[in-house]
Amino acid sequence: MSRIGLAPISVPSGVKVKIEGNTITVEGSKGKLSRSLHPDISVKLEGGNLIVTRHSDDGPHRALHGLTRTLVANMVEGVTKGFEKVLELSGVGYRAQKGDGGITLQIGFCHPVAFAAPPGISLAVEGNNKIIVTGIDRELVGQTAARIRALRPTDSYKGKGVKYANERVRLKPGKAGKAAFKK
Repeated sequence: MSRIGLAPISVPSGVKVKIEGNTITVEGSKGKLSRSLHPDISVKLEGGNLIVTRHSDDGPHRALHGLTRTLVANMVEGVTKGFEKVLELSGVGYRAQKGDGGITLQIGFCHPVAFAAPPGISLAVEGNNKIIVTGIDRELVGQTAARIRALRPTDSYKGKGVKYANERVRLKPGKAGKAAFKK
């Protein structure tokens, strides 16, 4: 039984929810999100709470139940609070600059790398080495942060590159460490 899917989603004041068939639209102070849901999962608004139900107890329906509830809860949280991911640049000469419609990164290549922000995402640069990705769609915020990180993933030998702010990079010892262990 899906424990996540059974939990009701409380709708804060100021958030409008419209359900038309399999499409749910959530509108709040930060913006408006819409998503098409699976036809075997239904969402109802009852007394200020959204209730997600499934039609049968089959395995795929149980999985979709929890997934749908989480997606709808992220929509409600996104239009009220929003989401953010913080990336850090580490390395000598690695820096980011805010540009028009995106950011420009100096990340160890012979040329600067321009990254354009997708619609609905705002990019901010704090200092020279911190990038803040914000938006109302959690999926899009995470995907954008992952695309920026993929431009230059953190090197496991020197620790240089783009990483998430809470990510820990384990550095490998390299050749000197390998020779020290042979004795």
